[in-house]
Amino acid sequence: MKSLLLFVALAAGVAQQPNVPLPPAVPEKVWKSATDLPNVDMTGLSPDQKHAVLKLLREEACTCGCQMKMAQCRMQDPKCAFSRMSSNAAVKAIKEGKTPDQMRAAALSENHLKTLDDPVKIHTDGDPSKGPASAKVTLVEFSDFQCPFCAQAAFQLEELLDRYPGQVRLVYKQYPIAMIHSQAMLAARASLAANYQGKFWLMHDKMFSNGKSLSRENIIAWAKQINLDMPRFLKDLDAKETQAAVDRDAKEGDDIGVLGTPTVFLNGQRYNGELTVADFGKVVEGELKK
Repeated sequence: MKSLLLFVALAAGVAQQPNVPLPPAVPEKVWKSATDLPNVDMTGLSPDQKHAVLKLLREEACTCGCQMKMAQCRMQDPKCAFSRMSSNAAVKAIKEGKTPDQMRAAALSENHLKTLDDPVKIHTDGDPSKGPASAKVTLVEFSDFQCPFCAQAAFQLEELLDRYPGQVRLVYKQYPIAMIHSQAMLAARASLAANYQGKFWLMHDKMFSNGKSLSRENIIAWAKQINLDMPRFLKDLDAKETQAAVDRDAKEGDDIGVLGTPTVFLNGQRYNGELTVADFGKVVEGELKK
């Protein structure tokens, strides 16, 4: 993972770990000849404009410090926020009629994380949520039940919901980091098994309040405490369909640039700051005033 991006994320209180290892290196001939790059929308460009953008991205180094060219970085590490922002800045500039030199300047100036990234589409149908669907602000949280930073964020987000009743909706998405959290996948399935009985948030609160005690035995005990139908819960806990639902969330997170946990999107825009009521609350309030 890029060192600068890692530093920024850790400074923001995020447990910065990839969900899966990076894939094998993309051969040079592949990224140098690719005409489409992950999360770079070149729709509407003329052939000459597209050629100019691709030429730039194949020649200029990514601003994250990874030593890869931007096109190479987009294919090797699609989650890199720096190459994504720089690439799309180049596309925007060429669409606006800027010269190649101006396009290059625009791309290279996109070397920092904004408070809110450009919006992306996130599927939330059927996901556990709090707050009305009509809320002006929807927060989508990608989280891991064994992550201590996620536990802190959970209580901060709950306070935000209380502060803005009816105006903010919170949607929970699974992003268990199994390579460092041995019980995270089990906990993710348990939360969904509880959700099937309408008790996701009760199990959510139990597990985040007892993050150091996550185990199958304890999760079953908590399920009994919140009066779940135990035969049904145990069946759903180990069902392939439940695992598939967790995997879908994690893959979607990877696809839209989730880099670690917790990651929160505000109306589709990834938030790159501290998840505290004091800091994030100002951003939420600003969105509510629009």
